[in-house]
Amino acid sequence: MATKKVVALTGNQAAAEAMRQINFDVAAVYPISPQTELMGFFAEYVANGEVDTDMVAVEGEHSAMAACIGAAAAGARTITASAGPGIAYMVENLYIASGMRLPIVLLDVNRALSAPLSIHCDHADSMLTRDTSWISLFAENAQEAYHHILMAVKISEKAMFPIIVNYDGYIVSHSIENVELLDDETVQNFVGPSGIHRIPYPLLDIDHPVTYGATAQPDYYTECKYQQHVDFLKVYDIVREVFDEFAEISGKKYDFIEEYQTEDAEYIGISMGSSFGTLKDAVDKLRAQGKKVGAVKITLFRPFPRKEIAKALSKAKGVVVLDRADSFDGIGGPLFKDVAASLSDSENKPLLHNFIYGLGGREVHEEEFMKAFERVERLEKGIDTRENLVEYLQVRE
Repeated sequence: MATKKVVALTGNQAAAEAMRQINFDVAAVYPISPQTELMGFFAEYVANGEVDTDMVAVEGEHSAMAACIGAAAAGARTITASAGPGIAYMVENLYIASGMRLPIVLLDVNRALSAPLSIHCDHADSMLTRDTSWISLFAENAQEAYHHILMAVKISEKAMFPIIVNYDGYIVSHSIENVELLDDETVQNFVGPSGIHRIPYPLLDIDHPVTYGATAQPDYYTECKYQQHVDFLKVYDIVREVFDEFAEISGKKYDFIEEYQTEDAEYIGISMGSSFGTLKDAVDKLRAQGKKVGAVKITLFRPFPRKEIAKALSKAKGVVVLDRADSFDGIGGPLFKDVAASLSDSENKPLLHNFIYGLGGREVHEEEFMKAFERVERLEKGIDTRENLVEYLQVRE
């Protein structure tokens, strides 16, 4: 077991500390709130000579990911970070990075998308990335952000897919909490050494030349994507393997989902990110009233943990699916559709209802989640009726 110390840190400071301990070869950076201070903290480590990282200041987020693609293809251990509109700007290159099977770490400090302009948190930016073939983890707090970044490097390099670590802007990124840090030596041993032979086909291995960025005509493009599809399904086993390895050094066991009081729950709420603590508080208050309710947190968002979700909901009568983003498609938010698809082969068919909450950083309280549980119970019992599968919490009258 590693040597540990507890330090009061913001989420961005905890993320920067993880980056320092990993000692990435290349960090391509461009400022955007609420991510800006993250790379500012890391820049101090670079300036003080505490890391060997080449920190590349680029002219925009599209260029940041382009720089990461080139560096990763050359064999460098590579990271970048962004938020909101910055994620939107780099989306084109996200597809390129995953299609080339490059191990890159991206930290998404979640931020809403315009219009209207908001620099505060929701998950709209993460939802832009959900079909890009990037592995995606959601952290609830600074501790998880720190842990997820350490694991992300190993997951990405084992799977040969890029990976996103999401944590909520301002709510996690700028709030101070106690974070248990591992010692540097343990982290270095866990992530392993860098170097171009860390990936199977490095661009700078001139004794074994390779091509990156080739064109695939219609007679071969499908086969390329099929191979990517098949290999992405292998990510489940790799993530679980790394989670188990990390538990051995940290004492913290992660899983694809986290369940809270679901064993006998008739109604279960599902959320991602920082709101899970509030959701658990709502469950506790309803339990005190004699209600059989529970909660599930999604940690692994891509690939989606459909089997685990189906098992967790196998006895539920009703499900509250909480989305911090709206798809504007008349069906429901992205998480809602993922949960619904996960139950397609399940014998149990609970009533599913979608609630949009927390957009643009609006604070959410347990009373609002309690109302969502009450609404689903009334729908399931036939007391209430509905015209749509989705409704908004927190709308002022």
